[in-house]
Amino acid sequence: MDQELTITTLAERPELEGPMWSMKHLWPEFMMYDPVGWSHMGRIVREFPEYVLVATDPDGTLVARGFSVPFVLDAEGRRTLPERGWDEVLLWAFSDLRHGKKPDTVSAIEITVDTAFLGRGVSHRMLAEMRENARRLGFSELVAPVRPNGKHLEAAASIHEYAFRTRESDGLPHDPWLRVHVRAGGRIEAVAPASMTVSGSLEQWRKWTGLPFDADGPVEVQGALVPVHCETGRGYAVYVEPNVWVRHPIA
Repeated sequence: MDQELTITTLAERPELEGPMWSMKHLWPEFMMYDPVGWSHMGRIVREFPEYVLVATDPDGTLVARGFSVPFVLDAEGRRTLPERGWDEVLLWAFSDLRHGKKPDTVSAIEITVDTAFLGRGVSHRMLAEMRENARRLGFSELVAPVRPNGKHLEAAASIHEYAFRTRESDGLPHDPWLRVHVRAGGRIEAVAPASMTVSGSLEQWRKWTGLPFDADGPVEVQGALVPVHCETGRGYAVYVEPNVWVRHPIA
């Protein structure tokens, strides 16, 4: 199916913005409440539409979306990919835009495939098109704070071990989504241990997850890459998600 897709930027097809937001996806509900993402994702559409990809099938149905942002990496206080990953690169991108700084790097932010089209190679095609879009816009590198999609099955495992774990058969990453990135030419660079932070009251976490959140300590939540830390005496819980930085040279 991937060869039949039409993939363009949202700047070229702004009429797809509505369908893009209403796509059915598998993101856990609690991830919608990261304050950095919540306050900036809509701004990507408004201020960086040429960095947003939309894919449709031959019937015109929206199949997938991809967000990326330009930012300055070669600057004082930066020059290495941030340990606060996804959150930090969003803040850098919009700070650079506000201050009129010329970007030198593009970061992937999200690739989401509609649940009806999963398992058909769409994410592979979207990643390839995101790389190509960055090249068309004049960049020589795409970086990505990757959310390894198999890590939630091993929430207690160390992300530092998991990120670099490989298969004996071919030496490729153990994680399926990291494997896609490496097959596309990416190189696993580092762990971003605090890439996204979601905090909320115990009542909020109960609503988001259906779990009781009635005991102190780590709570394994469906879809979470690491346990959520619960503090019953203080009435809140916090999730700090790790991601894995991958560099894609595209020159």
